[in-house]
Amino acid sequence: MKVKEIILHCSATPEKRNIKAKDIDVMHKQRGWKGIGYHYVIDLDGTIEKGRGENENGAHCVGHNSIALGICYIGGLDNKMKPKDTRTIEQKESLYKLVLSLMEKYNLRMTDIHCHYEFANKACPCFKIEDFINELNNYINCKKDE
Repeated sequence: MKVKEIILHCSATPEKRNIKAKDIDVMHKQRGWKGIGYHYVIDLDGTIEKGRGENENGAHCVGHNSIALGICYIGGLDNKMKPKDTRTIEQKESLYKLVLSLMEKYNLRMTDIHCHYEFANKACPCFKIEDFINELNNYINCKKDE
């Protein structure tokens, strides 16, 4: 797979419901897929779990699976099952570190990072790409100052 994009997702589970990559793997197999569609899953405590190998096509965004790595954070819904950015501080930091690492590894630019909603009629990942890019830039600038 030639990686040209990173696509951000949420698990569409209520905030604080602690599921893991293995749970998503089961759900995706129940849909008839060969297994988890994401390449990475970020748990509530910020742990980064591996899903599919980076060399494998994903199953997370129609039309982009052969060129995009999929990263999913656990959460994305409030307790009434409405879209909400539920990322914990630990998830945000892990997401920034992972995205920056993958950008460097695959020589990607900020414009190569996307949210699932850009390609599908969904709220996923329940935050706007512009907000994420601003957060990521702030994270980079804070790290420079340390």
